[in-house]
Amino acid sequence: MTDADHKGTITIVGEEATLTFVRRLPHPIETVWAALTEAAERAAWFGETTIDPREGGAIEMDPDDPPAPAAMKHVSGRILIWNPPYVLEHEWRQSIVEPSVVRYELARDGDQTVLTFTHRGLGTQNAHGFVPGTHAYLDRLAAHLAGKPVPAWMERYNALAPLYR
Repeated sequence: MTDADHKGTITIVGEEATLTFVRRLPHPIETVWAALTEAAERAAWFGETTIDPREGGAIEMDPDDPPAPAAMKHVSGRILIWNPPYVLEHEWRQSIVEPSVVRYELARDGDQTVLTFTHRGLGTQNAHGFVPGTHAYLDRLAAHLAGKPVPAWMERYNALAPLYR
């Protein structure tokens, strides 16, 4: 599959944008859920994460990349939906963007999992900056699940940015 086969979309309604990615992952749903919700698993592809695994619980994330001051990268929020192993939805509060909501929705498809990722409530300018970065993080998730080295985020971002112009 090519990068274009995994391309996300940006939907704009008024002043708000939603990023959407759909990925078919050749792993059981429980394995994908663990990679999204267990701190040690998430650290391998995203960055240090603490999570109170329940609706109303807190999530705190410190992404490994992009190269920026830690305070700018830090993300916090409240878990809005916790429905293992199908839906994790949480607030995305980060100093560099508008408050928004991220949703990971998993569907079992035989021994594979279909992940539908959405990030809604971004401003249009921020959405255009986030889309190649989100694509890069999802590539890192797929590599982690496959037991392969995760690609360098900045290299993936730079390779993917032209796809979204």
